[in-house]
Amino acid sequence: MSMTDSVEEPARGGPFAWYQAANKKVRRVFWTCSVAWTLDAMDALVYQYLIPIVIAAFGISLAQAAAIASASYFASAVGGWMGGWLADKFGRVRILQITILWFSLFSFLSGFAQTYEQLLVLRVLQGLGFGAEWAVGAVLLGEIVARKDRGKAIGSVQSGVAVGSGLAALLAGPFVAMFPLELGWRVVFWVGLLPAILIFFVRRGDDDSEVFKKNKAQREAEKRSVTPLEIFRLKYLRVTALAALLAVGAQGAGYSVSSYLTTFLQNERGISASTAGIFVLLNSVGAFFGLITNAYFSDRFGRRMAFRLFGLGFIIATSIYLCAPLGSSAYLLIPAGIVQSFCQFGLYGSFGPYFTELFPTEIRASGQAFAYNFGRAVSGIFIQGVAIFAAGLALNVSMTVMGSIGVLCALVATVLLPETVGRDLNELDEKRA
Repeated sequence: MSMTDSVEEPARGGPFAWYQAANKKVRRVFWTCSVAWTLDAMDALVYQYLIPIVIAAFGISLAQAAAIASASYFASAVGGWMGGWLADKFGRVRILQITILWFSLFSFLSGFAQTYEQLLVLRVLQGLGFGAEWAVGAVLLGEIVARKDRGKAIGSVQSGVAVGSGLAALLAGPFVAMFPLELGWRVVFWVGLLPAILIFFVRRGDDDSEVFKKNKAQREAEKRSVTPLEIFRLKYLRVTALAALLAVGAQGAGYSVSSYLTTFLQNERGISASTAGIFVLLNSVGAFFGLITNAYFSDRFGRRMAFRLFGLGFIIATSIYLCAPLGSSAYLLIPAGIVQSFCQFGLYGSFGPYFTELFPTEIRASGQAFAYNFGRAVSGIFIQGVAIFAAGLALNVSMTVMGSIGVLCALVATVLLPETVGRDLNELDEKRA
């Protein structure tokens, strides 16, 4: 049995066979990462849903409110890269605990902000932890789960973003309405402290993977250190650049649609703001099943094939949802929106396992964190691109064009990157030595 095949018994049939076969350590890490990513996504998205309330509470402009979101995402790119390097240097579990505690604490403190400047600083600090948590958790789980189940395990964790989106919509809607205007948004941010309890469910040292411990011991014996810039060395640069391109394309495609979706539904479909919010909430059902489907599909047919099929599905489903004459009928828009979200979010489902298998152990967390968060940061170009195209084209056409360009970038990356499904991480380290 390899060091990544953490199995207690032969897998039984059924969609959850991998989980039934996993040992207690894998299960504990799986649930810790799943809940952390769900609440992490909830905390990041809830600010976007609270923007109208934040504007009213602080008396600021939409541009100022949007600047907080942009600064937080930029900080997440920096924090993710540095958090990944620290995980490669000191251990996955230790840095996972720190990042969970970090983003939970600064989310909680955001609820005490008295000025726009204070809220901006606190959300930037929160973003530093937000960027690192997913990548470090995905690396940890990817290194300890059986390699034949890597896609299913990490893809299932990724599905938490759909649940987090739904929770964020509930917090920013019905929940915040239970409180006075000046208090409700603060209570929502205070709820962001909840993920902190997760740090007690993983064990520092014990839960780090054997492949990481072996690599760390080897580096210490050779008195060799790894720097944050290691991923840009010539022998790693091609993989780093192409993984970043894949992340830019997939996330840029998604943000091209999701950033303007409620505006599209209200302005071009003639739907009220409250109804548009319900439609977006229902879309999370498709998002969840898209991520889960990709998780199983990529283990069966390969990481590259998963990105390609979901990418092509995204172009088709998005074109129909945004451009077909569906009017304002809920009977047409809701199913079309669910299918579109199935493809859009399903496109993200293989990031974790693919990036885990692309990078050797000594730079795995920093490479994965950099590529994923670089994609998140650069996706702002796609958001701005929609606005630029919309000056001369209809909003729905602009969203479709930029989303399709993003998918094409991702498809190019899959052509140039190798297939890695089922890769043995120990053999990968030996080849890169």
